[in-house]
Amino acid sequence: MRIAMWSGPRNLSTAMMYSFAARGDCAVIDEPFYAAYLTMTGLEHPMRDEIIASQPSDPGKVVEGLMGPIPRGKQHFYHKHMAQHMIDGMPRDWIRDVVNVFLIRHPARVVASFSAKYEKPTLDDIGFRQQAELFELVKALGGDPVVIDSADIRRDPEGHLRSLCERIGLDWTPDMLRWPKGGHADDGVWASHWYGAVHGSTGFAQAEGDVPELTGWKADLSAAAMPYYEALRGEEVKAPLQG
Repeated sequence: MRIAMWSGPRNLSTAMMYSFAARGDCAVIDEPFYAAYLTMTGLEHPMRDEIIASQPSDPGKVVEGLMGPIPRGKQHFYHKHMAQHMIDGMPRDWIRDVVNVFLIRHPARVVASFSAKYEKPTLDDIGFRQQAELFELVKALGGDPVVIDSADIRRDPEGHLRSLCERIGLDWTPDMLRWPKGGHADDGVWASHWYGAVHGSTGFAQAEGDVPELTGWKADLSAAAMPYYEALRGEEVKAPLQG
């Protein structure tokens, strides 16, 4: 099975990659279109040169890697994708041949977290619009896209991961709840800038507190993203009631 997990920044995506890697039967890849995205847009992201040097910049080559032999002879292949990387010119035909899952998070939480690391992001930078567009593309291609909310995973990791595995036809294993501290061999080269908190973890963080109250441009950006979030939230996989 090849699983494309479509997320945006600051959205539990690295922890989810570690969770699937911890299964033991699943190879993982970290944001494989990042170098192609930076090359095609010219954007100045932290560690831009290192990122471009570390991955193929030709999106066709990226797809060949995603759809070729699964690394290390593993049974499954988990792709951690950032939806905002799928700009015009990125190939999309391969999407019909993978299991597509959409990982969402409340926009106010994303904006508050991302803006602490990236100066004044725009709607295109945080991926909500692109997630919604990719969701509709998967349906148009005859797929059955799955949506999960990071807040629900943090509230009940086992319940929601069990539900996710059941939905996509993957055996559940409690190994998905724990991973070694210190990162993963398949982390992108950018991990030193973005992954500090998750590198110190051995499992999913506890449930989050209240949604942050934003002001000014941050509030405006969160409001612009909210319709896309709410539309996908209505499609979310629900964990079975416990007890």
